[in-house]
Amino acid sequence: MRQLPIDTRPLFAPLDQRLLQLLKSLNEVDWHRPTVAGTWVVKDVVSHMVDTKLRTLSIQRDQYFGDQAPPGNSYAEFVSFINQLNGQWVQATKRLSPGVLIFLLEAIGDSTSAYYNSLDPWEPSIFPVHWAGETSSYNWMHLAREYTEYWHHQQQIRDAVGQPGILTREFFHPVINTFFRGLPHTFREVSAPTGTLIQISISSTAGGHWHLKKAEAGWQLTASPVAAPNTTVSIPVDLSWKLFTKSLRPQAVKDRITITGDQRMGRKVLELVAVIA
Repeated sequence: MRQLPIDTRPLFAPLDQRLLQLLKSLNEVDWHRPTVAGTWVVKDVVSHMVDTKLRTLSIQRDQYFGDQAPPGNSYAEFVSFINQLNGQWVQATKRLSPGVLIFLLEAIGDSTSAYYNSLDPWEPSIFPVHWAGETSSYNWMHLAREYTEYWHHQQQIRDAVGQPGILTREFFHPVINTFFRGLPHTFREVSAPTGTLIQISISSTAGGHWHLKKAEAGWQLTASPVAAPNTTVSIPVDLSWKLFTKSLRPQAVKDRITITGDQRMGRKVLELVAVIA
């Protein structure tokens, strides 16, 4: 069997367990703390996570499309449609208690993980990973994208209530590894000599080093470069996930990010957005 570039299937269940442990420890004030997710407080983020799991089972597993995306190929229209669905759900569930939201997560968590594990990772996915520039994706990439969604929303909650726990090698490294799959698409219109090499470092044992190289066919991630990089970008781990999920923008955090070499190339790395936004 071919080795998967990223295998997140074993991580969904333990990530869910940590989420439930966290939520059961929160007090009433915690549930209404602001998060980096725009206007959403902790309770809104949890509600969105319930919605995501229910939509996974309904749309992906059961093939039931209750809401149809608008016709046309505009990515902006698609983003607007998704944001509208998300907002409608969060508003409608304002009346649900934290206890009910926890109950729903417990009720559907195992079914969601079981569905993910039932998928052949090398079969085509139901949806492509748009932010990586893919018009079709394998299930392993689709699942990696799904995992990043669950991870970063849980991290938004932990960030808001001051409870660490998943910014670890086990849980975070697959997230940032998936995010950087979007770098070639981010650089698709950037001109540079063939062989130009950019190193991106996430400054933590949970992170590591990634390399983006300009080949004749375009920009590509490369595992083991021989040459020294033309540009290096070093990003603190606590900023990286916020930056690439559009919770923070590059201008706001530029003083905490180190770029050596070609500044234009380095700043382009910071424009990566690895969510539908």
